[in-house]
Amino acid sequence: MESVTVVRTSVQDIANSLAKTFYETATERDRQGGNAKVERELIRKSGLLKVLIPEKFGGLGGNWIDVLQIVRTFAKVDSSLAHLYGYHFVNLITPYLCGNQAQQEFYYRETAEKNWFWGNAFNPVDIKLYARKAIDGVYLDGVKTFCSGSVDSDYLLVSARLDEQVDPLIAVIPTNREGVIVNNDWDNFGQRQTDSGTIVFTNVRVKNEEILQGGYNRDEFSKLRINLGNFVLNHIYLGIAEGALEEAKRYTKSKTRARSTLYQSAIEDPNIQRHYGEFYVEVEAARLLVEKSNKIFQRLWDKGKKVTEDERDALDYAVASAKIYSTKVGLDITSRMFEVMGSRATANEYGYDRFWRNIRTLSLHVPVDVTIQELGNKVLHEQ
Repeated sequence: MESVTVVRTSVQDIANSLAKTFYETATERDRQGGNAKVERELIRKSGLLKVLIPEKFGGLGGNWIDVLQIVRTFAKVDSSLAHLYGYHFVNLITPYLCGNQAQQEFYYRETAEKNWFWGNAFNPVDIKLYARKAIDGVYLDGVKTFCSGSVDSDYLLVSARLDEQVDPLIAVIPTNREGVIVNNDWDNFGQRQTDSGTIVFTNVRVKNEEILQGGYNRDEFSKLRINLGNFVLNHIYLGIAEGALEEAKRYTKSKTRARSTLYQSAIEDPNIQRHYGEFYVEVEAARLLVEKSNKIFQRLWDKGKKVTEDERDALDYAVASAKIYSTKVGLDITSRMFEVMGSRATANEYGYDRFWRNIRTLSLHVPVDVTIQELGNKVLHEQ
């Protein structure tokens, strides 16, 4: 227990230090867009890419709570880097959930030893990448979109359609594999440094040992992969809301003028105080929902193959609830923060609109309406 506590403290200290560095350039980098190569290299050198890898494979032996606290820390100042960091682990642990023992150990050891930064070409609803069988594996042809973390990555998690197979083929390949072209073409108004553009595959060979044979429907434990995307995003949403609130407070205390001559400062204005009371309750409620899902997910992760269908169903409820509320809170606070800061806060020099642009862009990946409907359906049909 003591060693785990030491790991948790040390990695969080490193994350806090990095976040301060990221904060200094966040507004300008948001304007520039493109690849955050310098910042990605800082994360590589920090050792934080191996937090979740067990010590016996050369990692730091941390857990998901450690990883997600770092994701939130980064998201408060730069949600693009939080996205890249969180999804690094979503990709990294896929061989652990869906591969065989040799693949689990190989990708853990190699990542720990060589500081691999994982990207993805995984989007399972994107069906423009096809695999064809060959004696020595499969060959890939087509295009993948929304490939977050792909630029400047070392390895890619890939999904593709194979014949009439219902479940996608899942594989892991080096980003520099012949025939892979990573386009630095992500140019959206939010999450501007997530490298979430397109990848073109032309006759790309995938060896048999690079194909994850298990798939994520073989048991309840492997199905945790289905929850992981939203699970990580919830912490980014929460981090964005927390970061926006901190920026708003900082500005209100130092620059916002009182709305009435009755008050000497903005922080004495009852109308502004009321907004901050609402903001606090919203963030606190979102935090409690997100941290509840943390405990459930970590417990199931630790159980491994013993996870039951009922337990994973409880996780579905927790992750969906956290997603629905953290999305609503994030969108609300990142928009209404200007009501407590005032019109001068809309100046481009501050770039405060980045908080709303980021969560608005990210929250559209899997629309919250779908999650609300699915949760409502489960509630109505439960016994």
